Amino acid sequence: MQNAIAAELRHMHALPGPRPWPLAGNLPQMTTLRIHQDVEAWSKQYGPLFKISFGRTPILVVSSHELVTAVLRDRPDGFRRPAITAIISNEMGGRPGVFLAEGAAWRDQRRMVMAALAPHAVKAYFPSLVSVVQRLQKRWQQAARNGSVIDLAEDLKRYSVDIIAGLAFGTEVNTIDGGEDVIQRHMDVVLPAVARRSIALFPYWRYFKLPQDKQPDASLAALNRSVDELIAAARARLAAEPERRARPANLLEAMICAADEGGSGVDDVAVAGNVTTMLLAGEDTTSNTLAWMLYLLQQNPAAMRQAREEVLRVAPDPQAFSIEQMDTLDYLDACAQEAMRLKPVAPFIPLEALRDSVVGDVQVPKGGLLWCVMRNDSVSESHVPNAADFKPERWLQRGEQAIDKHVSMPFGAGVRTCPGRYLALLEIKLAAAMLLSRCQITAIDTATGAPPEELMGFTMSPIGLRMQLQHS
Repeated sequence: MQNAIAAELRHMHALPGPRPWPLAGNLPQMTTLRIHQDVEAWSKQYGPLFKISFGRTPILVVSSHELVTAVLRDRPDGFRRPAITAIISNEMGGRPGVFLAEGAAWRDQRRMVMAALAPHAVKAYFPSLVSVVQRLQKRWQQAARNGSVIDLAEDLKRYSVDIIAGLAFGTEVNTIDGGEDVIQRHMDVVLPAVARRSIALFPYWRYFKLPQDKQPDASLAALNRSVDELIAAARARLAAEPERRARPANLLEAMICAADEGGSGVDDVAVAGNVTTMLLAGEDTTSNTLAWMLYLLQQNPAAMRQAREEVLRVAPDPQAFSIEQMDTLDYLDACAQEAMRLKPVAPFIPLEALRDSVVGDVQVPKGGLLWCVMRNDSVSESHVPNAADFKPERWLQRGEQAIDKHVSMPFGAGVRTCPGRYLALLEIKLAAAMLLSRCQITAIDTATGAPPEELMGFTMSPIGLRMQLQHS
């Protein structure tokens, strides 16, 4: 019986897919900054399972959400992030956080990070979040009075950095009001370099480095020094005030306390790695999701009206925002879910098999690479009615009308689901509620009026979105 089943399985080399070039594979047929769109287009052509290649390395593309879910749920034992990403991070001087850690190290770090990012822990920091959103409110109201055009992505990135830095370090970082944060400057260099090197055909930088190759290494070294200083300062505070261990004042202190528990298996290197991971992962993901959501709301006036009505009913005053108000903004939460369905900031997840596996009816050898397409079924009419339309209400429907929530997985699936999910949604709702309750939006568009293009760096961001507000 096993032989009969094995005979029915396909091998990766026998799968359909775009014809590769000699030596280079399919890389010449892809645009690096639009690589997600290229693979999505092939998914429509070749189906839920097909093959592409980077150089001579075959990659199984999985675009069915059922198969993607099964693969993601088989982590960390069956699949991991490709080893090449960790190798590149390590050779640049990076420290593995929960994003890249595997096996026992991942399990130990996961407990620490989950404790620090648990909803009850985030709620303790809520007043700090409100102070940052009020700072953004003042900036945007001043822009409205001046008639200034707002660089939406840049302002939202500053907002995310201020929140993450405040939560993570307990230090006041004010990039919203024009202050330059050294950590943010280095982060903007590191992530694109990791993404670029991960798909390079040849690792030339190991033999000679161009000027653009030296800057990421220097930025990561500077980032590490800054994080080490923050950890030392946090440990000094905890030593001087032992009572802080019962109620850590920020995420860094919470992670140190969790790491110091007996048998945690975590040291300060892991703490540093996760502080860096929190900064790198949290800066672009939340700000880009928020930018996409505001753009889609502006393009859909009925949804914008309903979102504003809910905010004015539930949370009309940013000066009095409460965690309970944010938790009951159901329609605004649905707007975020719908934006992430249409514009996921992580439109694909690359993985590597840790053992001989089977995906669908395809054999995947140990070490085989997968490319999980996260935006295929989620924008398919066969899975989502009127799939191209921005309809937040679909996330609030029940019974037969309810959307299959597994069709869209912006935070992943299984035990490696993003631990910062609650914080990310809270950031999004805070900024959106402030904007809708206090500002009149004149326009959110590009300079040409054309839809914003999707730029794939480490995350998928909109290009050139501007916002104009009317002073009331």
